[in-house]
Amino acid sequence: MVTSPHHLASEAGAKVLRRGGTAIEAVIAAGAALTVLYPHFCGLGGDAIWIVADRAGRRKAIMGIGQAAQVLPDLETIPARGPLSALTTAAVVDSWGQALGYSRDNWRGKESFESLLADAIELAAGGFPVSRSQQHWHRFRNGEIEAWPGVADFFVTQGQQRQPQLAAVLETIALRGHREFYEGELGHRIAKALEAAGSPIRMGDLARTAATLTDPVSITYRDIELLAPPPPSQGISTLAIMGILSNFQMRDVDPTSADFYHLCVEAVKQAFLDRGQIADPDFVAQHCTEWLDKNHLSAKATAINPKSAMPWPHRFQTGDTVYLAAVDAEGRSASVLQSTYYDWGSGVLLPDTGILWQNRGAAFSTDPASPNVLAPGKRPFYTLNPGLGLKDGLPHLLYGTQGADGQPQTLTVLLSRLIDHGFDPLAALSAPRFLLGRTFSDTRDNLKIEDAVGDTVLAALAARGHEVIAIPALNALSGQAGVIRLNDDGWMEGAHDPRSDGCAIAI
Repeated sequence: MVTSPHHLASEAGAKVLRRGGTAIEAVIAAGAALTVLYPHFCGLGGDAIWIVADRAGRRKAIMGIGQAAQVLPDLETIPARGPLSALTTAAVVDSWGQALGYSRDNWRGKESFESLLADAIELAAGGFPVSRSQQHWHRFRNGEIEAWPGVADFFVTQGQQRQPQLAAVLETIALRGHREFYEGELGHRIAKALEAAGSPIRMGDLARTAATLTDPVSITYRDIELLAPPPPSQGISTLAIMGILSNFQMRDVDPTSADFYHLCVEAVKQAFLDRGQIADPDFVAQHCTEWLDKNHLSAKATAINPKSAMPWPHRFQTGDTVYLAAVDAEGRSASVLQSTYYDWGSGVLLPDTGILWQNRGAAFSTDPASPNVLAPGKRPFYTLNPGLGLKDGLPHLLYGTQGADGQPQTLTVLLSRLIDHGFDPLAALSAPRFLLGRTFSDTRDNLKIEDAVGDTVLAALAARGHEVIAIPALNALSGQAGVIRLNDDGWMEGAHDPRSDGCAIAI
């Protein structure tokens, strides 16, 4: 099975599975297609984080996170858009290379980039109907997008979207390999275009870019071991939230009730109190064992008042990404997020290649006291946190979502519905969700919750002190998530969010 936020990307991955490819190979094909089909959320100018696991007990995180340029401008503040937000390199292509190598070494993978990128190349060259999501985010940025040179004209809002320059880049990678993006003639073209646009990234920065293979962090929730990527990812925050909720009898809490939403929201708040310490472990010591200690999380659970909301003191970061996942015939599993951070990234389009660069540099701080302060070669605090749950040591749940700071929030309600209440993936994805904190469309620290919860729940949450704002059901602010579940009887269930253009395809 494969799931992604666009049906054509899911089909690209499904083709690989039909011909006997591995889950990793399927995700590379689907992910490459998404760099074409969903340019507003992900692309070759972005990053990717993977969790992979199999029935032999192997589990790894692939951290495809670009690092800050070696020579940085002197900034009092980091802009959210423009060339001075394009401070980090892009590691998604190298993550594909690392993942493909892992597939060959551990899963007997036989596919090549030439075969895996074929669908993406065809879509970029031949064109495809613009997605609802691209239409929405292009129009949502009306008044801003016109200031980003070439972006408004290059990416259309209706009809067919063609990207011949990007097709040529993908063909080059397919023929010359993934390091061509960083060390070859293509890399030189990219570096020159970034310099011309005003970014500090140079050829040496691209050449130093490398995805890393590492061990995931984990916590056990009920009878499921949840795996997450380590810092600088916020995956540890998602695990902490679930660790806090494990102190409550969530199976006895009605998942449609105000009690359910209140506990989830308050657990998010408690976990986020530690989140400001997450940073690049190569620069700042990370205390994951302490943050996930049972006593520490139990104390946080005790601090939750079941009848009163705690104030929300944190500045919300927006961001957008795509989630995709696959399970192959041997149960080998890959759970992945690809992103250019904000919708449309930095707004810096490299016209010669059709690559839109990420603004992940905007996730850094300029406060010298911050663990996440900008520094040469450093990776920023990272919102991407795909997940994978193991049952009796075997892959059981693959999950993840778009939504930056909203990712742990969405995963909280999804995981409780899936694990505590036995929802099937589509039911869990379709149920109402919340988003706590500020967003690009609302600067207040309120609780945005889909109105399908009903007036009684909204009133009960308001009575507990939540500043509740009802938003329409299946709202774009609530993220686009995906789930695959491997059941004990050998059957698989999967779905992608009804808030997206995607689907899960079973083979």
